[in-house]
Amino acid sequence: MGEGGRRHIGAAERRDRLALRQRLAGAARAGSPEEVAGSLVALHGTDPAAVHLAVGARLADAAKTVGETERALYDDGSLVRMHGMRHTVFVFPTELTAVVHASTGRTVAARERAKLLKNMAEAGAPDAAWLTEVEESALAALARRGQATAAELARDEPRLKEQFVYAAGKSYEGVHTVSTRLLKVLGVEGKVVRGRPLGSWTSSQFRWAPAPRHPELDPGEAQAELLRRWLTACGPATEDDLRWWTGWRVTEVRRALTAIGAEAVSLDEGTGYVVAGDAGPAAGPAAPWAALLPALDPTAMGWRQRDWYLAPQLRPRLFDRSGNVGPTVWWNGRVVGGWAQRADGGIVWRVLDDAGVGRDAEAAIETEARRLSSWVGTTRITPRFRTPLERELSA
Repeated sequence: MGEGGRRHIGAAERRDRLALRQRLAGAARAGSPEEVAGSLVALHGTDPAAVHLAVGARLADAAKTVGETERALYDDGSLVRMHGMRHTVFVFPTELTAVVHASTGRTVAARERAKLLKNMAEAGAPDAAWLTEVEESALAALARRGQATAAELARDEPRLKEQFVYAAGKSYEGVHTVSTRLLKVLGVEGKVVRGRPLGSWTSSQFRWAPAPRHPELDPGEAQAELLRRWLTACGPATEDDLRWWTGWRVTEVRRALTAIGAEAVSLDEGTGYVVAGDAGPAAGPAAPWAALLPALDPTAMGWRQRDWYLAPQLRPRLFDRSGNVGPTVWWNGRVVGGWAQRADGGIVWRVLDDAGVGRDAEAAIETEARRLSSWVGTTRITPRFRTPLERELSA
């Protein structure tokens, strides 16, 4: 037992939980992108290619990755790409749209709209009433089109092309276009979402689409539901982990923990939390496993305190200066190296010297590299946020 009579959950058991709940061990792989997103709660959606790569790493049949992910996102609408925690773009199960918006979006949205109006006023641009007219017109045009680029919407509503000077006289002075800023605000407000890309599944250019209709939930209830889902997938986690992942204030995290009746456990880092009834021993995977996960993968980025699966000495080569993780190689629940794609399309990987893995691990990692290559084919993948090891391997 740990401190205060609480059950202690060590690093090895946390890695066992991760293997199954994050759909990484072979037998735990999913049958569809919806299962993947439901198990993980959210996939990082800032880099479009990372969404497909995260799904592909967890599908039992990786050959279906592109077609099934695009079906879920753009045909069936069972997954949605929208702003969520920490003002970041994620891919969620569409059923969570209301929960995400009420738990994290409203506060950020109010701040973003106020900032836009302030910037426009400082630049002598039109006022809030004018912006409301433009917004309503743009949303009506988007509803008629179904999906549209910012340029297409500006043809329907020319006032979206209006420009204003931002931070006049400052070193970072710039010219902003109303369409760019307004669509960002509407995204945070849960009125529009990212639609189908203009190019292939790796393209960062996209169309906008109307957000799925959803009820307005009580913020406290929505926070409790989001936290319950995340702890089910990622527990145990510390209060610091929870604050970092959600972007909430500590009072909000504690209120949500109380609302779901979370149980406290002992971790190497201190006190952690699991959902009610989840403090007991957890089964691990039946066999050793390896995985190649993309940049910004939700498992690699899932916790703020990462020593239990990522040795501190490996971080400088696997993260960029802003804290974004690059492509990682995993063995039995630990990050042991990184991977990249060369210009000729080949997948290359490297186990870092002090990761301490043997031949069995290297053979399993190579199998995963071939599996990844089999469905990516000749499509070129370049992470949006590049890291030292990824640059080195891809050169």
